[in-house]
Amino acid sequence: MIARFFRLVGVTLLLSVGFSVDGQGQGAPSDGQKKMLTPEASLNLRTVADLQFSPDPSASLGASGGRLAFVVTEPAKGTERFRHIWIYDRASGAARQFTFSAKSELAPRWSPDGKQLAFLSNRTEEQQQIFVMSMNGGEGRAITKGKRSVKAFEWSPDGKSIAFLAPDAKTEEEEKKEKDKDDAKVVDKDDKRARLWILNVATGETRALTKPSWEMKELAWLPSGDRVVVKGTEHPESDQYTDRIFSVQVADGTMKEMVKPLGPFGEMRVAPDGKTISYVGPREDGPEPHDLMLLPVTAHAARNLTGASLDRLVQDYHWQKDGSVVLVAANGFSNLLVTYSTDGARHDLAPAPAGSMAVTGSGEIAFVSQGATRPQEVWLWDQNGAPKQVTHLNDSWNQFTLSEPELFRYKSFDGTEIQAALLKPQGYDGKSKLPLIVLIHGGPTGRWAESIETWGQLLVTHGYAVFYPNIRGSVGYGQKFVEANRGDWGGGDFKDVMAGVEDLVKRGIADPEKLGIGGWSYGGYMAEWAITQTNVFKAAVSGAGMANLISEFGTEEHPAGDEWFYGVPWEQPEGFLNSSPFVHLKKAKTPTLVLQGDADTVDPLGQSQELYRGLKRYGVEAELVVYPREPHGFHEEKHLVDRLNRILEWYDKYLKKEKAGK
Repeated sequence: MIARFFRLVGVTLLLSVGFSVDGQGQGAPSDGQKKMLTPEASLNLRTVADLQFSPDPSASLGASGGRLAFVVTEPAKGTERFRHIWIYDRASGAARQFTFSAKSELAPRWSPDGKQLAFLSNRTEEQQQIFVMSMNGGEGRAITKGKRSVKAFEWSPDGKSIAFLAPDAKTEEEEKKEKDKDDAKVVDKDDKRARLWILNVATGETRALTKPSWEMKELAWLPSGDRVVVKGTEHPESDQYTDRIFSVQVADGTMKEMVKPLGPFGEMRVAPDGKTISYVGPREDGPEPHDLMLLPVTAHAARNLTGASLDRLVQDYHWQKDGSVVLVAANGFSNLLVTYSTDGARHDLAPAPAGSMAVTGSGEIAFVSQGATRPQEVWLWDQNGAPKQVTHLNDSWNQFTLSEPELFRYKSFDGTEIQAALLKPQGYDGKSKLPLIVLIHGGPTGRWAESIETWGQLLVTHGYAVFYPNIRGSVGYGQKFVEANRGDWGGGDFKDVMAGVEDLVKRGIADPEKLGIGGWSYGGYMAEWAITQTNVFKAAVSGAGMANLISEFGTEEHPAGDEWFYGVPWEQPEGFLNSSPFVHLKKAKTPTLVLQGDADTVDPLGQSQELYRGLKRYGVEAELVVYPREPHGFHEEKHLVDRLNRILEWYDKYLKKEKAGK
């Protein structure tokens, strides 16, 4: 299981960020004219990411920022969700789509002179290549080639070269074997790993700087242009955290190790003066990246900038021209926008972005914002006046009725304070008891935060109250809270869930006879665990869950995260076993819907099969629905709609009043 993955692409909760919206939509209907959300309509959300200001000397607010490029992910259509690059132009005040291929474009990166925009795309072949488009017009042209996909790239400071990460291209012999189905592969040994390459932009010539047996995952140029800093490992076959940071000489590929963090880390960047490398990493060895680390290029130990003064997970950050840092940190259900001056002093700003951000040389901030009744849009803020909304990508959502969450806190079994949110149906009288669905986030180090959470908004339209607890293990409440369920999945975290349910029952909101539970990934695991520990839930939905933590460790992609929590099952099987729902399945009575993609490598198909087989053995009403081709996060339109309809039907079948006796 990959905890950080869930926080980026998992389902999160929609909340207000605390400032007014000017020009929110064109011709928005009144409340009386709004429509109820449907599964089909809920897919029509655009999302925004990877904001990039142009280095345009003519910009009115400093040495950068005349244009803003960003990536828009379109709603699912057919079997894909396509991504395209958009540009907001400061001079015209308008945002427009910039790329229009029948495939996808992502990772926009401006040339240092701001005259060209490079990006990744698979528009001409299956493999992802680097394309360049002139800002004066014309079509994009591929500047890399070969039967291999480019993973990431960056322009050199002088714009004459591009450093990129990609494996070696397939040879003619390899292609022939693949075509003839003579394609047996030795695991690990035959895998092609991403290397660091240098591309001469003028000639198109490329040369590799690192060995094919290594794997490179991130890169950043030093301002001097003679070295590239990379995150990589010489042991890519390892199931442990073996990544280190190296500097690589562009001239001859000489590598020098800079630091070896003990756990997972990422988001590596270079300070404007080239004297400091920054990255988000753990304080010691895990469970995941949390604090902003600063590594002087002449040292071998990093300093934790945010641990003592912030103690919140850093989600995004940028260096400013004067050497200060501006960052976004998770804080409960919302975020914090914080700057650190060159002397290390913390200064809080407002508003707080809910997603990606970018900063100009003069300090203007572009950010993605969203709220309880408005999906993602791009905003600009000069840190003086009011923020300004500059896109209207999701104005069609003005027609739907969405429920505002109520935030509250309650005490768990041991006195730990848990923050949660509650959605209640429109027109709720505040007196009657409601059927309640508990939804658990992924992770375990995820959280419910600022985004539209489709399951809940649809369940509310069906008359349910929806409960979102940020149980122990969630990010946004400090490092100790994140670590609180180490070796204790299904222990204190499950008790946090039940304490919240009891609180809502005591308050007269939840009907104790009509309780349901559900979730995806770790949320699916918690639903599975719940049905083996209690019979209070009358319906459960487990999506891509984990029934057997031992076989999960042996088959999942990147098990190092689970090793942090439990060790390895060959040496310490007891913890894995005792926290596995399948051990307790003979206690289960709750009707359970099991949903799973058959291409899921994060929580593989076998986990849901083990759960379903056990439920069948003990006569529990259950259905297993397997979706072909789907990975951990679904992307096919019909599957997404089918999944939502099945969830609604399952809860309605077992929790609706008129069917309670069936």
